[in-house]
Formats: sequence, structure tokens, C-alpha cells
Amino acid sequence: MAPRLLVFGDSLSFHGPDGPLAADDARLWPNIAAEALGGGGVDLVAGFGWTARDAWWSLIGDPRVWADLHHVDAVVLAVGSMDTLPSPLPTYLRTGLRYLRPDPLRRVVRKTYLAAQPRLAIALRGRPVVLPSKLTVHYLETAVGALRVLRPELPIFGILPSVHRSDAYGRVHTARAGAAAAIAAWGRRADVPLLDLGAVVGDHVLGGRGNPDGMHWGWEGHAAVGEEMARLMAPVLRPAAT
Repeated sequence: MAPRLLVFGDSLSFHGPDGPLAADDARLWPNIAAEALGGGGVDLVAGFGWTARDAWWSLIGDPRVWADLHHVDAVVLAVGSMDTLPSPLPTYLRTGLRYLRPDPLRRVVRKTYLAAQPRLAIALRGRPVVLPSKLTVHYLETAVGALRVLRPELPIFGILPSVHRSDAYGRVHTARAGAAAAIAAWGRRADVPLLDLGAVVGDHVLGGRGNPDGMHWGWEGHAAVGEEMARLMAPVLRPAAT
């Protein structure tokens, strides 16, 4: 029986070369990975800008996830990339902009912040970030611990952060190297196999072949990540896949 996957992700899991797509689009990397593993399908739990903290909140707060956990054969924690982005405003202030009223004030403030963000990212050399690597590791570790209590036999996989050349962030990504090293060290301690997204899609993104926003991927990138994720998972899931 082909394995079914539960993927926690950010917009890299559902955003293509022209914008966001429905989770069941066959060209997205989670569906490509599932198809390569035998076609068992995917339950994707994801959102724009999601970090490891958002994945943890979803794990403990979304009853759909609780139901999915009874039926899936593996979990992929495909979060951590957005954690490394520059965030000149603290997260609670940046995400709180959407709640400003009246609407004209919200639009003016948001436009002003988006214009200032790349300049501030350059001036502050990419600091602070959306989520410090220490907290990324904390939430990943907590999520894995909870999953192993609930289903000790469930295989769990993760990722190392992707790369970007986004003008919206001043093309600054100084936090990625440190975050990748911290997550890699955690993955070895926790025995969680990790796919290095930067290694898989680095040329694709930095070479300008992805989405014009400089962050999300084209179909070439999704295909590469899906195939490599399936290759990473296959040795563990082979009994289920056959």
C-alpha cells in the first residue's frame, strides 16, 4: 500500500511560478513526492509565512491534523525557511498590521512598511529575523517529541532552509547559514532525516528561474524538491510503499 504523507509547510509548498495554488495541484512538490512513493497522497497543512512555530501551533490546535495523524504513514516538517528572513519589525507588530483600522490607515501603513523593509534589511544586515534559529529548533524538537509520543513508529522528516534573491528583503539572507547549521545539528540529535532545500533549488532560485518574487519556485524547482524528498524518504518507507 502506498504511503500517505502529512506535510507541514509554508508557501513554498503551494506557491508556483505564477502564484499560490490549490493543495492538490499535481505539480507541487508534496504531490510529486507522494506520487514518486507510490501515489498514496498528501495532506498539506500550510500557510503564507509559516515558521516552525506555526507548524507547532497547527499540530496542537487543528482538529483536522489530529484526525490526519491517525491515517498517515509519515510526517514532513517542511518549515524553517521563512524563519530565516529579515524582519525589521517584531513578528507581532508585522503580522498585526492587517488588523489596523480604518482600512485606508491599514493600507498606508502596510505600503510604508513594505517600502522600508528592503532598506532596513540591508541596513540591519538581515537582523532581526522572523524567528531566531534557537526557537526554530525548539519548536521542531517539541513537535517531534509530541509526534513520537502519539505515534512512536511514525517516520518524521524535515528540511534545511531554502534560499532567496527577493527584492522585498533587499536580497539579504545572512541568517540562513547559521540556521541551517543549527537545524542540521538538531536533525542528527533527533534522528530526523533532512532535505537541504538550498542545495536542491539554489541554482534554480539564485539563477532567476523561479518565481519573479525571487523566493518561490518554478515547476523545475518543485519537481527537483519532490523527487529528492521521495529519494530521502524511500529507504524508510519502502516497506509501506511496496
